[in-house]
Amino acid sequence: MSADAEGDAEAGNDLPSPLDTLWGQDATKLGLLVVGIVALYVIAGTMLDYGVRQQLNSIGLLLFYIAVFAMLALALNLHWGYTGLFNIGIAGFMAVGIYTTAVLSKPAALSEPAAGSVGGFGLPLWVGIIGGVIAASVFGALVALPALRLRADYFAIVTVGLSEIVRFVLLESSFQKGQIAGYFVGLGGGSGLILDFDPTDQLLTVFGLTEPYADFVDGLGATLGIGSNPKPVFDSLLYALLLLVFLLCFYVLLRRTGNSPFGRVLKAIREDEEATKSLGKDTNMFKIKAFMIGAGLMGLGGILFYAEQGAITPNTFRPRITFFVWIALILGGAGSNTGSVMGGAIFAAFLFRGPLFLKNVIEDIFEIDAVNTFGQAIGPLLSSADPLPLLAYTVDNLAQLQLVIMGTVLIYLMHNRPEGLLGHRKEPATSIPLTRPDRSTETTTQAMSDGGPDRVTGGEDDE
Repeated sequence: MSADAEGDAEAGNDLPSPLDTLWGQDATKLGLLVVGIVALYVIAGTMLDYGVRQQLNSIGLLLFYIAVFAMLALALNLHWGYTGLFNIGIAGFMAVGIYTTAVLSKPAALSEPAAGSVGGFGLPLWVGIIGGVIAASVFGALVALPALRLRADYFAIVTVGLSEIVRFVLLESSFQKGQIAGYFVGLGGGSGLILDFDPTDQLLTVFGLTEPYADFVDGLGATLGIGSNPKPVFDSLLYALLLLVFLLCFYVLLRRTGNSPFGRVLKAIREDEEATKSLGKDTNMFKIKAFMIGAGLMGLGGILFYAEQGAITPNTFRPRITFFVWIALILGGAGSNTGSVMGGAIFAAFLFRGPLFLKNVIEDIFEIDAVNTFGQAIGPLLSSADPLPLLAYTVDNLAQLQLVIMGTVLIYLMHNRPEGLLGHRKEPATSIPLTRPDRSTETTTQAMSDGGPDRVTGGEDDE
């Protein structure tokens, strides 16, 4: 074999196989993760003797939580992972988004409604959604303007404080009901608001698919043996799939943002704001814009999270929702969009929904006779070294121990894997490769431009 042939063979051996190339794609990793999580839940449902209806409900709810937590983690990644803005007021932006949408899109009330009910302006739902996103972005600007002059820890205190101010304003009875331009509207006070709209039905109506969808659902429900009224089951699945489409849009938007000149400035601010200023960049303006975009996405996340719930109350937006989103981001790794989606999926499946599912599976496999109090559980362990009552008590209260489990996982991650599951990933500065071309390719290109390899060789001999 000639030297050239041997060189080509060696170069061919260095090329990655199609399987390696496929596995190197982030979309492959995310797809396999979601498929694996769904498979685990199906297996658990089978162990619990779930029927088809219960399995579909479980899968729909799982995909719903994966989508919403991944979207919120992506929005937070723009603040913290890209720009270094320590925002712990996520719940406030979510509340502004969904409450604005509710007020704009609830059926209009031109006469005073019955006690306990509140009307809206009766605008189309898509107008309400756009209004909610804009309102969350504007609120983000109002927060950012004074707060960005503060250091990271003080900025965090301001964001969580304003988030709580939003919740207490929503609880205030003075804003429960009022009249604006002849419409009787309000925030509902502590009773919250009834959401008189169904996003799934309205989407089907817009595209003229209401009747075909109903026929399809009835036929498929009969085939699968779901029983009467299969529509709610398929509605939840359809809405979860719709949220996965929104998640894809979030991912593409933030990926392109990160690879844009705007995104590169944000990363520079995160690394060294003073150096970025020295290059003539108005860092405050960049941070305000980033904060507004992230706040708007959090508002949209809140709208998508609660639009199908049927009702919202102010106490839904306690700070623990912010805590959940931060765990999701830390799980995957801040600064990585792929890590944010992965963290949202893992958090939703194993920390948010997982404890309840695990409790049901363990109780189905083992006959557990749990005691009622912690004292009764710990007593046998201290007196006769019998751990079974404590284990049974723990399993029986797994759902209540959810926050303890989350806190334990968070502490472990911060001590042992602060960079997240994917580790520190070097993201490209641009959307096009800037690596130096291979020398062999460079030589071949030069030879062709100079008239062929003989001319290049002759030149080298002459030297």
